[in-house]
Amino acid sequence: MAIQPKRNEMPTQDPALRAHNFEEVALGYSEKAAIAEASRCIHCKNAPCVSGCPVNVKIPDFLSAVKEGNFEEAYQIISLSSSLPAVCGRVCPQETQCEAKCTLGIKFEPLAIGRVERFVADRHNGSAAPAPEQPHPNGHRVAVVGSGPSGLACAGDLARLGYAVTVYEALHTPGGVLVYGIPEFRLPKAIVAKEVEGLKALGVSIQTNVVIGKTLLIDELFEMGFEAVFIGSGAGLPNFMNIPGESYKGVYSANEFLTRSDLMKAYRDTAATPIMKGGRVAVVGGGNVAMDAARTALRLGAEKVYIVYRRSMEELPARREEVEHAMEEGIEFLLLNNPVEILGYHNPDNPRDEKNGFVTGIRCVKMELGAPDERGRRRPVAIEGSEFELAVDAVIMAIGTSPNPLIKSTTEGLETKPWGGIVVEEATGLTSRPAVFAGGDAVTGAATVISAMGAGKLAAKSIDALLRKEN
Repeated sequence: MAIQPKRNEMPTQDPALRAHNFEEVALGYSEKAAIAEASRCIHCKNAPCVSGCPVNVKIPDFLSAVKEGNFEEAYQIISLSSSLPAVCGRVCPQETQCEAKCTLGIKFEPLAIGRVERFVADRHNGSAAPAPEQPHPNGHRVAVVGSGPSGLACAGDLARLGYAVTVYEALHTPGGVLVYGIPEFRLPKAIVAKEVEGLKALGVSIQTNVVIGKTLLIDELFEMGFEAVFIGSGAGLPNFMNIPGESYKGVYSANEFLTRSDLMKAYRDTAATPIMKGGRVAVVGGGNVAMDAARTALRLGAEKVYIVYRRSMEELPARREEVEHAMEEGIEFLLLNNPVEILGYHNPDNPRDEKNGFVTGIRCVKMELGAPDERGRRRPVAIEGSEFELAVDAVIMAIGTSPNPLIKSTTEGLETKPWGGIVVEEATGLTSRPAVFAGGDAVTGAATVISAMGAGKLAAKSIDALLRKEN
């Protein structure tokens, strides 16, 4: 049978419509499309796609099940490795992971593994599948800090082994970055809630509105009877450029902007602390978070949205799919440009009063690419005399995040790196504190959902080995 050279297209909402609503952009495969795509797998002897997956999902096996129409079997195969298949099928950068290693990609388009995974997970979640049986308790208790991808993955694996797991979440809704950082049009909150309910069905307890390091300390968790702790608190501390004007009203971190939109619904007219809507918006940065912020601003009524990025399109770190969707929706990319000042006003007598001022624009300088930096990317260099001003009403900084220092500052003996990441043993996830493990963005800085899940699974395995050894 001849191999279909191109992958099956993913249907999407029309750009003219979706730019004004928060409904999911990608509509998902039909049963026919999923089977057709799964049938493109040539079942390589060494399955390189599996090595490209941070949690080592048995990709050829689940594709075989889909090809035969055994969708629930496919879901169970995925679930052996992944606690969040419906999430991963939507937001994982498969094009740089499993799909990047697909042998089909040598001559043809690689198999759309993520799209098929999403179909399988959605099919399962939409069916009346029986609740999973709770494993027999093994008598041991573990605390997990944070209900983001790493925390949920760790909690799920431990629960399946019979541990009594309690997850502590600082916000009022579980899910971490999945609910506060990724917009509804890319990852519906109902999908995250369904995945969380699946973990609760395994016996995982989730306590919200508990800030570890404030409400409870790590040491107090051990005093409460927990035998091990996993820190998966993420990287929620936003970075800024430290340029003039960042204190003006109308300047947001992408973290704040997305949290207030995604989780707090601050765009509603009844919101106690309303978010800015309408006007002209500049988003500084070129990653997935920048795309999310720009596309959210557009949906909140912005008349014009710019992506301001200091490198070229080739260096843009966001997923190609997200960049293409943003362009289709009318977002303008100002590449090889870098802000040097945020402009604003307060009153004629004190026009540079940042504390009480309002944004009126940004001053940028044009850039050119010079020699490669330490990561191999060509370093942007300012072009002398190229400054220009761009009129905007709001500026959203999407230039990265760092781990919150709260846990470090309240936990004696917890070693961290100069930029805030928790130091762990690479092979186990163990920190400098006995029986305290960590993983995900709290260790690496902002990274992918699936890599955070991989770290959570590693820690779960290490915690199990530790507690079995001690008992």
